[in-house]
Amino acid sequence: MASETAHMPILQPETSFGKVGVLLVNLGTPDDTSYWPMRRYLSEFLSDRRVIEWSRLYWYPILQGIVLSKRPQKVGKAYEAIWNKEKNESFLRTYTRNQAELMAEALKDLPNVVVDWGMRYGQPSIAARIDALREKGCEKILVFPLYPQYSASTTATVNDKAFEHLMKLRWQPAVRTVPPYHDDPTYIEALANSYRQTLSSLDWEPEVLLASFHGIPLSYSEKGDPYRGHCETTGHLLREALGLPPERFMVTFQSRFGPEEWLQPYTDKTVEKLAGEGVKRIAVMNPGFVSDCLETLEEIAGEAAESFLHHGGEKFVHIPCLNDSPDGMTVLEQVVRRELQGWV
Repeated sequence: MASETAHMPILQPETSFGKVGVLLVNLGTPDDTSYWPMRRYLSEFLSDRRVIEWSRLYWYPILQGIVLSKRPQKVGKAYEAIWNKEKNESFLRTYTRNQAELMAEALKDLPNVVVDWGMRYGQPSIAARIDALREKGCEKILVFPLYPQYSASTTATVNDKAFEHLMKLRWQPAVRTVPPYHDDPTYIEALANSYRQTLSSLDWEPEVLLASFHGIPLSYSEKGDPYRGHCETTGHLLREALGLPPERFMVTFQSRFGPEEWLQPYTDKTVEKLAGEGVKRIAVMNPGFVSDCLETLEEIAGEAAESFLHHGGEKFVHIPCLNDSPDGMTVLEQVVRRELQGWV
């Protein structure tokens, strides 16, 4: 299991007070692919009221009696297929740590800034990293949920967890949270560059590009969650940046869970449909994911590719997430510097 005490923030030269913390927060990761670490992780994730909004009286018996008895084994096998064997951890953890280290290097001109990272679910926890930043003299903390598009089930639950911990503190640091950056020109250009770079390595050109975002239940959107609009805006700007006609570009939604309707069109059904209609070559990218993870490496690069080829397609390529690439770090650094204005 990952150790909270062993996870130290990435520090700039130290003074005892007056520092500003930057806390990068991603979704989370299990500590291992075996049953009990997977169960702990899934239990925390699927118990979040922001993620599953059903009545607790209805959902908890299902979660504890059915989901957590079977799903840890299934999800554990999926994680095993894309596990970072060299570091014995998920790639989400690897990339998030790298992003924090590179961010600290990029902000060396701001000597009072301390950069750290945490996870909404699993370790290192948001609460532990806020405490670590306070112990290093941070009187102000910028919380950065690593989601370009806002949703209550992602951005808001990170902020909830941070504020929940602050409620327990006698002395609270000043806190800012990073807003969505789904339409930021630097972000859009970085996505476009990643597509161009991948195509430059191929001897074929995709007929269609899918921008696949993680889905949310349709009911969440109907209650006012702005997520769909943010995804569609990102998709529209990306298509324009690439100069693709509408018939060669689609926004789709993946990773649905449970019986209710989610945002459509569904990525898996769209991949099958395109192949059945005679499309032979497609590319899929995941603009809503800052780092490659289970949903991109296993679900898209693995399952979606296999499905497309099985249904008659001939060429499939997954465009990697921005991860810790120079373009990806430029996006994150620009957002951080913008949101630190007035503090540094």
